[in-house]
Amino acid sequence: MPLPVLFRDRSRAFQIISGGVVPAAIGALAGILIGVSTGGYWAVAIIAGVGGFLSGFEHQDGWGGADRGLVGGAIYGASLLITHAIVGTTAKVSLGSFPPFLAVVTALGGMLLAAAGGRLVRVQREKHADPVEPDLEEAI
Repeated sequence: MPLPVLFRDRSRAFQIISGGVVPAAIGALAGILIGVSTGGYWAVAIIAGVGGFLSGFEHQDGWGGADRGLVGGAIYGASLLITHAIVGTTAKVSLGSFPPFLAVVTALGGMLLAAAGGRLVRVQREKHADPVEPDLEEAI
C-alpha cells in the first residue's frame, strides 16, 4: 500500500484548502447545526475528528501532525463559534460558561488526533522501510 504524499510536498493551494478552508467550512457547518440538531452537530464533530486524525497521515511523524491538528482544530472551533454567533440560534449543545474556550479545546483535540495519525503512519513507514544492510567493508 503506497503511503500518502506528505503535506509539505503538496502545492500551496492544496495546503491552504485542506489545512484552512476545509476546517473552516466544517466548523461553519457545525456552527449552524449546533442550534438546529444535537445529532447533526455531533455527527459533524465526529467527521471533523476523523479528518483531524487522517490529516496526521500526511506528516512524517506525530509532531508534524500535531502542528497541523492544532491549527486545523483552532480554525474549526473559531469558525464554529463565529458562524453560530452570526446565525443567532440557541445552542442545543452546551458551549460552556466561556464559549471562546471551545476554540482552545478543539485546537487541543485536533492536535492530539493529528499527532496520533502522524505517529501511526510513522510506525507504518518504519515497518515497511527496507532494512539497511551493513556494508561489510565499512565494518572491517
